[in-house]
Amino acid sequence: MLKVGLTGGIGAGKSEVSRLLASYGAVLIDADEIAREVVEPGTPGLAAVVEAFGPDVLTPQGTLDRPRLGAIVFSDAERLARLNAIVHPLVGARSAELEAAAGPDAVVVHDVPLLAENGLAPLYDLVVVVDASPGTRLDRLVRLRGMTESEARARMAAQAEPEQRRAVADLIIDNDGPLEALEPQVREVWAELRKRARHT
Repeated sequence: MLKVGLTGGIGAGKSEVSRLLASYGAVLIDADEIAREVVEPGTPGLAAVVEAFGPDVLTPQGTLDRPRLGAIVFSDAERLARLNAIVHPLVGARSAELEAAAGPDAVVVHDVPLLAENGLAPLYDLVVVVDASPGTRLDRLVRLRGMTESEARARMAAQAEPEQRRAVADLIIDNDGPLEALEPQVREVWAELRKRARHT
């Protein structure tokens, strides 16, 4: 089994890369998806978040109000750290379960947004970083995700500097261009991952 950490700044196109890798046959473990799963209604994770941040972070239906929670934590490093201390251990435990269920020959790709920030590179055989310039990322967040420019800048500022991510990278995918330019790069990375998986 080859354990791959996939990361990139918000708006860099990491989700598109993970989708392509999964379509080629990678076993994808998406930390964001699991982070949503561990705070669904009725979970201990959601109870812990409400205890830490108050009932205002719930919608009238009893689900987590993500935009409201985001507004609270992304402008306050201490509160963000408190949220991470609740969610990260739960995500780690669920990721380990999913990894254990993958076959011995699998290429397991962990999609981890905060891999560099949390010093997680040593957990993987290989780290792949999806990179795009700050201007490209800002444009995508505003144009494609509907964020205001100040919201987008706050999200970007809460993450690692590109140099910090590049420092932990074994392979870098440059995603400044159009989708057509991305696919051949990802196919090349996939070939490399398959090759390395055979030698582990």
